[in-house]
Amino acid sequence: MNTLIQYIIIAIVILIILAVAMKLNRKDFAIAENKLINYLGGKDNIINAECNLSRFKVILRDVSIVNKDAIQRLGAKGIAEIDNQLKIIFDKNARQLKKYIDEIV
Repeated sequence: MNTLIQYIIIAIVILIILAVAMKLNRKDFAIAENKLINYLGGKDNIINAECNLSRFKVILRDVSIVNKDAIQRLGAKGIAEIDNQLKIIFDKNARQLKKYIDEIV
């Protein structure tokens, strides 16, 4: 009986740790999303955003005000500029970025 109680306590502690870790990761991701929007020239500079797997494509009013170095420091694997659009290669977070930008823009 004592062993069962110990396992239950350990399980509860692990669940609490996981919940805290997940909450912190979401908060950090939201901060990164806000930074990305600023680095793209602000929400008024974004016309449209699309995503395809790890690739995030954004159409902008003015590409010259984009801070590409800062975007790469956020974790972009690569950035390609074509006319007024940027194709940014992120990891699995590309869909979350698009969803967030759709909510703001």
